[in-house]
Amino acid sequence: MVDVPQLVAQAREGRPRAVARLISLVEGASPHLREVMAALAPLAGGAYVVGLTGSPGVGKSTTTSALVSAYRRMGRRVGVLAVDPSSPFSGGALLGDRVRMSDHASDPGVYIRSMATRGHLGGLAWAAPQAIRVLDAAGCDVVLVETVGVGQSEVEIASQADTSVVLLAPGMGDGIQAAKAGILEIGDVYVVNKADRDGADATARELNHMLGLGEARAPGDWRPPIVKTVAARGEGVDEVVEALEKHRAWMEERSVLAARRRARAAREVETIAVTALRSRIEDLRGDQRLSALAERIVAGELDPYAAADTLVSGLTGS
Repeated sequence: MVDVPQLVAQAREGRPRAVARLISLVEGASPHLREVMAALAPLAGGAYVVGLTGSPGVGKSTTTSALVSAYRRMGRRVGVLAVDPSSPFSGGALLGDRVRMSDHASDPGVYIRSMATRGHLGGLAWAAPQAIRVLDAAGCDVVLVETVGVGQSEVEIASQADTSVVLLAPGMGDGIQAAKAGILEIGDVYVVNKADRDGADATARELNHMLGLGEARAPGDWRPPIVKTVAARGEGVDEVVEALEKHRAWMEERSVLAARRRARAAREVETIAVTALRSRIEDLRGDQRLSALAERIVAGELDPYAAADTLVSGLTGS
């Protein structure tokens, strides 16, 4: 038996085991999932969600750990959601991001959770939005979401975070690769990490040039800053936090933050609805209604779009 109200109350008190249990219920699509979400709904909405993305090896985990330290010095409670890719062969995941965050293991003001993608594309886990809500409702002031190492399409974090931080490093590809990866369109703050390496200044200049090429901003619009860091030594991290705070203030001043959160909620509702509809359609495999529609398509009596309309209207009752 799961006592959801008690778990939620304990999570609000900052008990890590309760937070872990709630995220596990979410991640495992528990029968109590709806009850959990209903209990968390009035408690969430206060956390500032920061997404960190970039190619493998640019220092996402190290930067995340450094940001945790910076926010803790400011007295903020921090939640970290670190997403690791699942193996396409074994189905398992290393979940090794927390190894680089071991300095915070004993800090009661920090909660770190690793999640596997379980085959979900986009750089995040399927349950990431719900897990973010759990950390938010548990009283975290800031939630840092670290994606898997992105390639050229995993930019889903832009739709899940209030502010998206894109990390690059010298020698990790030129501006054309950055443009192909889509990161010039999703970043609110850009970080050139490992700035003690040769080529860091050139990388920053090239990134600034690429951002300027597509610039069509009105006066007062946000222009993503470029910050150079050496996260392993904590250098430049305070400047990153300063850029994040400025972006948050800009969004609040112009009502952009509220609009982003409404859009995020709308996408979440859409995803849940489509998933539920897909599940009902899969249940129809072998059903006479679907077979009859398929026979009419093969016989040329019906086109696939009309058949799909008939199927959906039958499922939704419209």
